[in-house]
Amino acid sequence: MDDPLCQAVTLLTSKGQVVEVRALTDQFIHSGYFDNHDELVRQVAALDTDPGVQGIYLTLNEVNPALLSRRANRIKMRLGKKDATTSDTDILRRRWLPIDIDPIRPSGVSSSDEEHGRALEKAGAIAAWLGEMGFPDPILADSGNGAHLLYRIDLPNDEESTSLVRRCLEVLDILFSDRFVTVDTANINAARIWKLYGTVSRKGDNTPDRPHRQSRIIDAPSPLEVAGPDLLERLAARIPTIPPETNEDRSGLVLSRWLPDHGIAVASEKSYLGGTLFVLAECPFSSSHKDGAFAIQFANGAIHAGCHHASCGGGRQRWQELRARFEPDRVDRRERWEQRESVWRKERAKARAESEGRIDPAAPASLAPDLRAEAMEVLQHGDPLALMLAAFAQEHVGDEILARCLILSMASQAVKNSDGLHVSVTGESGKGKTHAFRKMLRQVPDRLKVKGTVSNKALYYMKDLAPRSVLMSDDTELSDSIQEILKSATSNFNEPITHTTVTKDLTCRVCHIPERCVWWIAKKEGTGDDQVMNRMLTCWIDESPEQDARVLAAKQRKEQLDPASLIPESPEVRVCRAIWEVLYEQMFWVIIPFSGRIRFHAINNRRNPDMFYDLIKSHTALSFMQRQQKTLPDGTLCVYATEADFAAANEVFTLLNGTSGGQESKLTRKEADLLAVIQQADRAEFTIQDLQRLTGWSYSSIYRTIKGYDSRGKNYTGLLEKCPALSFTDRTVTIKEEEGLSVRRRTEAFAWDRELYQFWAGGGACWLDRSPKDGDSGSGSFQQLQQVSSSFAADAGNESDVLPCSNFTKGEDMRDNSVQEDGCFQQIQDYTGKNESEPGFQQGAQNSRSAANENRFLTSEPRSGHSGSPQHLISSCTRTQDAGNVQETRSPAAKPDTSWTIRAVDYKPLDVPEMNVACYVCGKKGAWFIEKLTPARRARPRDQGGPRRICRSCYQEVVKAEQMTKQPLLGTIDVSSCTRVTADVGRCSVCGLAKAAWAGPVNTGVKLCEHCYGREVRARSLSSG
Repeated sequence: MDDPLCQAVTLLTSKGQVVEVRALTDQFIHSGYFDNHDELVRQVAALDTDPGVQGIYLTLNEVNPALLSRRANRIKMRLGKKDATTSDTDILRRRWLPIDIDPIRPSGVSSSDEEHGRALEKAGAIAAWLGEMGFPDPILADSGNGAHLLYRIDLPNDEESTSLVRRCLEVLDILFSDRFVTVDTANINAARIWKLYGTVSRKGDNTPDRPHRQSRIIDAPSPLEVAGPDLLERLAARIPTIPPETNEDRSGLVLSRWLPDHGIAVASEKSYLGGTLFVLAECPFSSSHKDGAFAIQFANGAIHAGCHHASCGGGRQRWQELRARFEPDRVDRRERWEQRESVWRKERAKARAESEGRIDPAAPASLAPDLRAEAMEVLQHGDPLALMLAAFAQEHVGDEILARCLILSMASQAVKNSDGLHVSVTGESGKGKTHAFRKMLRQVPDRLKVKGTVSNKALYYMKDLAPRSVLMSDDTELSDSIQEILKSATSNFNEPITHTTVTKDLTCRVCHIPERCVWWIAKKEGTGDDQVMNRMLTCWIDESPEQDARVLAAKQRKEQLDPASLIPESPEVRVCRAIWEVLYEQMFWVIIPFSGRIRFHAINNRRNPDMFYDLIKSHTALSFMQRQQKTLPDGTLCVYATEADFAAANEVFTLLNGTSGGQESKLTRKEADLLAVIQQADRAEFTIQDLQRLTGWSYSSIYRTIKGYDSRGKNYTGLLEKCPALSFTDRTVTIKEEEGLSVRRRTEAFAWDRELYQFWAGGGACWLDRSPKDGDSGSGSFQQLQQVSSSFAADAGNESDVLPCSNFTKGEDMRDNSVQEDGCFQQIQDYTGKNESEPGFQQGAQNSRSAANENRFLTSEPRSGHSGSPQHLISSCTRTQDAGNVQETRSPAAKPDTSWTIRAVDYKPLDVPEMNVACYVCGKKGAWFIEKLTPARRARPRDQGGPRRICRSCYQEVVKAEQMTKQPLLGTIDVSSCTRVTADVGRCSVCGLAKAAWAGPVNTGVKLCEHCYGREVRARSLSSG
């Protein structure tokens, strides 16, 4: 059969079968139905000569014969909107599995000879692979631009058959598509039209490198064999559907990273069933071939890997084999992980049973002999506290003082004559309060810890709540009932808390909370109840930047560990639990023989000495086997405390009254930080705006810290109530607006008493007096008291996490609070309502300032580097200028009625300093700068037209004030690119006042003086956290 068109019609259709012929042009569709195949060949041959026809196609599968009546044995040109063509519902049965291998090329053009050859080569590879699976020989055809494979099938036209064809084509696409050719997966619908071989394929223009070609059948077996459904199912099963998720899939393995990490090259990747399919460049399973390997990661994390070669598994799952090859120790690690998981499951089941009341946890578990031996060794010869701190440090970074408080709190449960130590820790959210509690709870025997939150009623009705339990509250709001229970627990530590209620049948029922339970409370700013706070050890979480860095470093080290390196529970933690079990086997009566020699700086809070004594007793109880003991006739075991116990307790107590807590002062960390800033500034008066510039905090944050606030029905007191050195007055100030108007506004000024603060801050100090045999009277020494309190205050100040505030020094203190914001504020009225028009007002305002500070001036530099208004040089006397209505001040040394406002640019250095000439501003002798001939100088009266002279200190203050007003937008200058220069490159490009000491790249033109460079560095550090 020489005519390729006749050959194609004969092979693709059966005699008398109705088929549709469809021709496509740029704008129209031509279509006709034929059961006369000779007529079909004649009309198609004529239509194929039309160069406007891009391609001629026919339906492959069996068409409903009734459709012949649409256009019987004729081709209608240019179908209209109402002219129907064959749809999927018009197909009776599926007769062909169509495989279209198309070369990848730009759309709308024919393939080149090279691309065309690649498609034919790929078709041969697919046919060979399917032949290995048992498929019969297909029809191999040239589509004109690519290659076709047609396998004879016999399937009904239903959803199952459509799904089967789809999966078969997807398998071929996954296994054989590459960056040169692709297997078309769109040929799944039953009414798909197919190239009518023997016709020309015209895409784009006919050019030498991309010519139009006639489609043809290359090879057709005789006879054609049908590929049965079992072969199709076997093909479709070569690539799995989405498998169910397993525990291994939850491991977080990312295949796109795992493959290159293990040296497995990926040739290409594509989307597949919501996941990603990776075609591997070389087969990792066999060296006999390179192509055919693939790996898939589905959306749920499941992974399938294999190779499509029959000799290499034919696509079956080989992922475990691949992973074992590149991770040989994975099996062992997984077995260890499963063992640990089994232990954890048992522990969770046990905890669940205990919470449901099916197990009584109150009875102490018998200790293993080896654990008891280790615990006894530590109690008899070691340091129990050091071991517990070391075990805590293995799982939590820093916060040693908090860990000590928690340990001593638990130890107080074993002391018969202790009122119990309860711990309250405060700090910002996310700084590790809860984490510290949880890690310390790991050292507590399981029967003695209550996990999670509980209500006040649940505490009374919990059957498994044992004496000496640890109750933890984690940043939750303490209800009034809980706080009342907490007060009772701290006041009656050695007795159960009894609660009588009425049941449904109106009978009384007595409920109990066991004795000797300790409370650990974590709150951002305390409980809000002063009575509760007064009964607890008040500790702060470490919020310092150094602690943040240490925590981050620990997290980074942890994230580098694999599961095999993680130990569920260290041996030290188990020994610690054993120590508590041994310790709780008996009760101790601790005697402090030197209690009469303990001296306290402040004893107004009577609970603090009791807590200090309990700290000594708790430390003694931890070391009871290394202390002198005696047993009373009634069996009471008495243990004698030593001065080493006092030293350890005093260290904790001192830190709780200094850098790690507010035991005496009841301050929070934020309040203590703000007090440290105020103390370092050492100003007699200040405003919230002043503190904003020093701390970088918001107005609201400082306001709440100083004055307190209410939240959820709780009142949180501020510094005004806690610190006696701080007070405030309400006053009215005059503010100069830009329009030249003066506006009076209310503001608050806070007063600071440095001497009173130093005495108050040392209130937590205590020491051990010398014994009478050393020559002391035993009543204590006032010199010792001064020594301890001053050193304590110094330590507290030195260790406070406060940024230096060099501008608020005592020497530069200006006690007149009229200086605010832009320097144009002027005090007019105090809180009593007395105004400047009343007699004696100006004199009183002026005399209120100390003579030593009369001529000092303040220039406050913002802590964060943000823009702030300069403090202008002003005096206590005021005068309103007519021009501009500007409030201006003058120095007492200046001439009467002579106002002054100076600018740095208006002055230049004197060639020779005039040491006998008084400064125009402050009146001191020693002039270093002289006024230029400025327009302002020319405008002055003739008798005042001479150049003014100022000293070096006043000039520097003016320069600082003006530098503060000239600040670039944050982030516009990259100080990291600046380098120090030694040559003279001119003045600073920001302020224009000082000599440039740093320069950026030449193209930026950035030149910075030391002041502007330092400010930008501080701003950058603050913005980066």
